[in-house]
Amino acid sequence: MFKLTPKEDKFFDLFISSAHTMYKAAQLLKELVEDLKNGESKFKEIKEMERKGDQQLHEIFKELNKSFITPIDREDIYGIGKQMDDIADFIESTASRFIMFKVTAATEEAKTMSNLILNCTKELIDLMEELKVMKKSKKLTEKIIEINRIEEEGDALFRQAVTGLFSGNTPVIDVIKWKEIYERLEQTLDACEDVANIVEGVVMKHA
Repeated sequence: MFKLTPKEDKFFDLFISSAHTMYKAAQLLKELVEDLKNGESKFKEIKEMERKGDQQLHEIFKELNKSFITPIDREDIYGIGKQMDDIADFIESTASRFIMFKVTAATEEAKTMSNLILNCTKELIDLMEELKVMKKSKKLTEKIIEINRIEEEGDALFRQAVTGLFSGNTPVIDVIKWKEIYERLEQTLDACEDVANIVEGVVMKHA
């Protein structure tokens, strides 16, 4: 039987809290991309979410270090926590590029990719809630598949966006700027998929 003690349960609650932080950071990134006039203030808020994510990761590691028994493998707890934190890091890194490069207007591809990140992080909240009730869940696999689907959509859009940069008359400096931004957006989606892949492995171990 997969029954959790309150202490073991805490890991899943921390994952859920972390997922909410990632979602909030994604919301702020979307707002930044759609309103770059207020980019600096949004970036500061994103930095706060990134710091909050770091604190949550430290809490996960602290609990892991003092727990003799864990509800899932220790390396999976570590992996989920680390990859969730990577999402916040990539969101912060993406936002910083908009500010450093003094971007005043986002491309439609960037807007769409930021929306995909928002959707993906929303799915991560659901995924972590389902992971907590793994043996009873009827939606866990569905959530993993949806996150993978969103990431694949993001990959296709990334390729399209980068191809567009090199197939027109885009100034070289703009090519450099946007290629970096697109790469960070795509890496954020990759990090979301990495979380889903770890969870998929956990499900297989406990099947």
